[in-house]
Amino acid sequence: MSITNAGTVTIGGDLTIHRLGYGGLRLTGPGGFGPTPDLASARSTLRLLPELGVDFVQTSLAFGPLVSECLIRETLHPYRGITVGTGGGVVRPAPFEWRPHGHPVALRKMVETSIAVLGVDHLELWFHDLLDPKVPADDQYGAIADMQRAGLIRHAGLGSVSTTQIATASKYFRVAAVQNRYNLTDRRSEGVLDYCERHGIPFLAYFPLATGAFGAPDSILRSVAAKIGITPAQAAIAWLLHRSKFLVVFPGTTNAAHLRENVAAAAIQLSDDQYRAIERVGQRAAALRAIAEAPSQRAASAA
Repeated sequence: MSITNAGTVTIGGDLTIHRLGYGGLRLTGPGGFGPTPDLASARSTLRLLPELGVDFVQTSLAFGPLVSECLIRETLHPYRGITVGTGGGVVRPAPFEWRPHGHPVALRKMVETSIAVLGVDHLELWFHDLLDPKVPADDQYGAIADMQRAGLIRHAGLGSVSTTQIATASKYFRVAAVQNRYNLTDRRSEGVLDYCERHGIPFLAYFPLATGAFGAPDSILRSVAAKIGITPAQAAIAWLLHRSKFLVVFPGTTNAAHLRENVAAAAIQLSDDQYRAIERVGQRAAALRAIAEAPSQRAASAA
């Protein structure tokens, strides 16, 4: 088991991380709100990261909120050999609710809060998690550029964005990385990934295991993974790592055994035939989901 087999990407020209990291959302309670029900397991899992060679942890001020960042600081500070990426621009009134809040004053306050909570003097990598449609985009991007000039942020990225938004933001600051939802069956950001490849921008894929569905006992990948001799979760991760050299995967868990399983996926080198077999499963599942979602989408359009 060696995470080095995942390869690396370089963010912003000088920040190199392995392409398999760890995501901090699972450190919170249901709906990404409040503390996890098993704090002891969360802490022990986080402490295992350095031992396994994981050098990148991605979180957000909105996870909890504050809960994920607090646990990461408690267990990993002073982060020797580990880059902690975090984000802001979202408020959390309740579980499962994620509301954009992009006023420049609020963005700066969120960055300053993350700096204090994580116990650092600046953020190595910060993402604007969600563009606020109620605030001019120029104001939000300008605020990020100002925070970089002030030394609060070293590298800035964008989350849940389109290619047009990346291009607009690039007029204000170097978009060091992009973080969009992307996995085997959710390919709505395919065009964004292609754009990032063309422009040399690392693409961070969140929800890589479809909130655990790919690793479940009834996973759609169970059969194809068994033929390869790996677990369904490993098949999903290996497929992503094979998909693009610019893609970073950061599955989250509070289970040490699952963490070891995820990290072991770095060493899996899929053949072209194995990659295509997993791809076919994903395409079938995506097509079935599209059919299932069509009635509700038509109803929404009619309304």
